[in-house]
Order: sequence, then C-alpha cells, then structure tokens
Amino acid sequence: MFEIAGHTMGTPEYTVIEAIDLFSSIGLDGIEIVVQDGYKSGIPVDVSKDELIRIRDHAHTRNIRIICLTPYYADYNSLDDDVRNRSIEGLRKVIGLATVLGAQYIRIYGGNEQSGGVSGVPTATHSEKRMRLVQAMRQLGDEARDAGVTLVIENHFNTMTVSAAESAAMLREINHPNVGILYDQANLAFTNKEAYTEAIDLQRGFIKYVHVKDLVFKTDSTEFISSDVSHQKESERNVTTRIVGEGVLEWPRILSLLVAQGYEGWLSLEYERRWHAQDIPDASIGMKQSAQYLRKCIADLRS
Repeated sequence: MFEIAGHTMGTPEYTVIEAIDLFSSIGLDGIEIVVQDGYKSGIPVDVSKDELIRIRDHAHTRNIRIICLTPYYADYNSLDDDVRNRSIEGLRKVIGLATVLGAQYIRIYGGNEQSGGVSGVPTATHSEKRMRLVQAMRQLGDEARDAGVTLVIENHFNTMTVSAAESAAMLREINHPNVGILYDQANLAFTNKEAYTEAIDLQRGFIKYVHVKDLVFKTDSTEFISSDVSHQKESERNVTTRIVGEGVLEWPRILSLLVAQGYEGWLSLEYERRWHAQDIPDASIGMKQSAQYLRKCIADLRS
C-alpha cells in the first residue's frame, strides 16, 4: 500500500546525487526528478547518456527508484505550430531520458492557459486549444507506450486541467491507456476547486500518480491569482507552504478515500522549497517530517 517518493523541487540546495542520498537516508522509496536546464537539483534536457547512467546506478545502489520525471513544457495546445512543436519535441526527449533512467511516469502540464494568445497568432478558442492538446497527448501517449512510460497530467493552475472535473473530462477525450491524471489536492485547494471527496470521485480510474504537500491560507480571503504556469509569485500568493501534516489538508482522509477508490500507488512529496524556501525548512528536516507523517497515516490505514 503506497510508496513514497521525494521530489527534487524540495531540494534546491542539493545536486540530484545528493538528493538521492538524502531520500535514502530518510527512508523514502523513490525520487521524482525535475528536468530543466539551470536547476541544481535537476537534469538538463540535453544531459549526456553517461550522466544519466551515473544517476541511475547511484539510485540503484541507494535503493531509490527513479519513478517520475518533471519537465516544464506546457504549450501543447498552442496555435503557433513552432511553439507547440517545441513542447512536443522537448517531451520526446524526456521520454528518451525516462527509458534510460527507468522512470515509469512523466509529469505533464495540461496545456498553457497563462495568456490569451501568441504574438502574431489570433487568440485560440477554447475548443481549438483543447483539440490541439488532445492530439498532442494521443501522439505522445503512443510514444510513451512504446517506451513503457505513462504521462500524468497534473491538476494545475493556468492549464486546461485546473480542476478535477476538467481533468477527468480531458482524460475521457484523450482516451489513451498511457495518459492519466496526477492528482494534486493542494493545487485544487488553493485554486478554490473541488474538495478531496468530490475530486477523487470525479477522477476515479484516471489517477495514476499523486503529489503530496500542505498549506495554510494567508487570510480570510482565498482569492487565487497567478501570472505564471509553474508557481505563484510571492506577491500573488494566497497560501503559505507547510510541512505535510501541519497544514489544512486532511491527508489521513484523502489517503483512505484513495484506497477505497482503488489507488495504492506512489505518493510524491512535492515539498515546494524551490519556490517558497522562506516557508519551510531544509528537506533534511521538513521532508523527513513529512515522510514520517505520511508513514504514520499509512500505518493507521493498515491497522
């Protein structure tokens, strides 16, 4: 029942090798690795095969499974063919990285809804952008299937899968066995979307991977604003990040309902120190505490 991974979003001060060592030392089962140029705790898109093998072999020696890769491409729904194709080609490279590393999942943004259009290109209608995203996911889903990988589209702001209902509807339209949902209840909470009871039910059968994090709302106002796809700027934030178990999310009940709905897969600690280091301590402290809390929740489910 459940395996726990650490996300290198939580380890900006560490190299990937150092993050593997940390996750092993605190008893985690796996690692989710950022794929992005210029991030210390990530893998560049054009990383050498020798470096991939070094990372893979080191993870093996530390008994850490490389379970998921997280790139930041989002423009699969763009009307600008050049822009769209750059995201598609980038994701193809990441599928190739996954085959070397043995990663089972790749995190996907459900398109880019950050702005209304691309310079020189008329603003896309919702249906046109949706069609582009569906086509890209079916095409990339075929390539992921051939590589033994599953693409997991995250419940995420400024995308076409911001809510659980939109995510489930998108997955029904894509209708591909190698494309699923990455369930993120924290994202649903601070964007004022579905509560976990509704979100899990709506996404029944589509959830293939889960992000775990926690938060508290800053004020009585829970208005959500973000001018970026990846994260909120500090001036826009309506929440403060917390160690898992110290925020408002009801993780014991969320995990219980996931099990009841048939999900007992990976839980990835998306400890958001990369974006919000002032909120939470170093991963050696905060991710360790989060993992201990999750393990207690899991043990209680078994009892």
